Amino acid sequence: MAATKKTYIVEHLDEELGPWSELEYLAIAKESQEIGSEFHLTSLPLGFKVPEALAAIPAFKAENRGVEEIYAADKSRVCLLDPAAKKDLSPEDGETFDVFLFGGILGDDPPRDRTSELRKKGFEGRRLGPVQMTTDTAVRVTRLVVEGKTPVDKIPYVDHPELKFSEHESTQMPFRYVTDKDGKPIMPDASSFPGMVELIKKDSDKAIDDMF
Repeated sequence: MAATKKTYIVEHLDEELGPWSELEYLAIAKESQEIGSEFHLTSLPLGFKVPEALAAIPAFKAENRGVEEIYAADKSRVCLLDPAAKKDLSPEDGETFDVFLFGGILGDDPPRDRTSELRKKGFEGRRLGPVQMTTDTAVRVTRLVVEGKTPVDKIPYVDHPELKFSEHESTQMPFRYVTDKDGKPIMPDASSFPGMVELIKKDSDKAIDDMF
């Protein structure tokens, strides 16, 4: 039987941590803290500097080891969230797995299948649907399914929302987001950091891939 407490892991596959990823990781850590779960970043390079705001959240843990080493003795506990998996994640998976693994960075457009590096390591995979998500959205959806017991196709989403900055300025996001009670996409924000919308506006002339 899987443990009640869930752990959400992002295997960080980049040498650096961009401002978008920092905001997303902060959102994951804060939401994990709120519900009594944990958020780990694994495979961090030696000397990797964890942002102070992230390190200050008790639910967060930084690991230089990779997830394959950490769970070498029992890979069956770990569910890899994999766009290429044959089965969608279900509420019942919360009884089978207690660790949920994500390959960073998920929010590439177009997707570069970064998860393939983890797929080769033999973790059992589950899908979150056909539309690309940001990393924090993927963790949020997983938590709603395995802890909130909501089927993945019953979660309220908005695909490719248009964000308006002014009457004549807007941009369309190429991702799926969970929506709040007002039907607006849930995006990360942090008081010590520009919000996601502000970052989008600032970087609207750059490729999405360059922002992470």
